[in-house]
Amino acid sequence: DLEEDIYMLQPEGFQARGKKSLVSKLEKSFYGLKQAPRQWYKKFDNFMVKNAFKKCDIDHCCYFKNFDSCYIILLL
Repeated sequence: DLEEDIYMLQPEGFQARGKKSLVSKLEKSFYGLKQAPRQWYKKFDNFMVKNAFKKCDIDHCCYFKNFDSCYIILLL
């Protein structure tokens, strides 16, 4: 998920005795991480494009899809 290496200190309760300076390398983003909104948008955008929605050239938070005689417009 993440495009860069991010390390964090072990949360309280997960620390091994005598090893308080251990860190973890994150594999995925989670709520509260600075990169989380961008990662969410990229995953959402990928899903929409795979489902035949087209992204507006002017506003990248606007998706549309044409069904026979009607349109679906999604504003994010």
